[in-house]
Amino acid sequence: MPEPAVNAQSQQWLAGYLAWLQTEKQYSPLTISNYARDLRRLFSEAGDAPLCSLKIHQIRRFVAQLHGGGLGGKSLARMLSAWRGFYAWLIRQKYCTDNPCVGLRAPKSPRPLPHTLSPDEAVRMVEIPVVEGGMAVRDRAMFELLYSSGLRLAELVSVDLQDIDLHEALVRVTGKGSKTRIVPVGSHALKAIREWLKVRAALVDAEEQALFVNQKGKRVGARNIQLRMKAWAVKQDIGSNVHPHQLRHSFASHVLQSSGDLRAVQEMLGHASISTTQVYTHLDFQYLAKIYDSAHPRAKKKP
Repeated sequence: MPEPAVNAQSQQWLAGYLAWLQTEKQYSPLTISNYARDLRRLFSEAGDAPLCSLKIHQIRRFVAQLHGGGLGGKSLARMLSAWRGFYAWLIRQKYCTDNPCVGLRAPKSPRPLPHTLSPDEAVRMVEIPVVEGGMAVRDRAMFELLYSSGLRLAELVSVDLQDIDLHEALVRVTGKGSKTRIVPVGSHALKAIREWLKVRAALVDAEEQALFVNQKGKRVGARNIQLRMKAWAVKQDIGSNVHPHQLRHSFASHVLQSSGDLRAVQEMLGHASISTTQVYTHLDFQYLAKIYDSAHPRAKKKP
């Protein structure tokens, strides 16, 4: 798609603003390129209208037109941010007197529902065979802990030996915002971790505190866990796109289906806002809707 033509004055202002982003804000070349693209979209929407004459209702119309053309809420929010920053710079340079983007918000995009494994798939994912020993024992312990306690990938990586209490069946994790929480660990995960600790003892020295380590005895990396899960998912006939966060989603969805206790799930997941956790109620409703469609006589399609 060819870039829209830009008049000489707008081009001069754009060059000055991008130079300021580079020298004063020290933005990366990619970020500056994104700003330039978003601002050229503003110039295109404005057409022959002078930038400093634009009013908030015109900017609102531009956003509506772009949204109608298929641009999503996140893209529009980023674009509005770029426009707002550009006008703030124009005002500081005394080129313009008003910022027509102040107070405008992009339309919200529908939040995509997280993809979860079915209970049967989740069990197959965590009950990987450990006849190979070594890293297979570790992988099973990691997957069991992810599904048992709803951990984020980064939280799993950072778990140390001192964070796991096998007697009390608890694990302490540090989540987003450096917030610490303590969550329960299920019996299957405890058993898998105990088996892994026997293997781990032969791999590490006394100074290594990470619960899960690689073959060199060092803390396992997030990318390694992702690749191992993909490989095991294929072996277990689940698919090739399984990732660690799906076990967290599956934990939340399955616990909520069984208990209906949204507050408890929020606390275990470490969500600051219950609105974040409420997405799993939609998954629960989808599950119930499928049961209804398959079981209710009036819901069945007639041949």
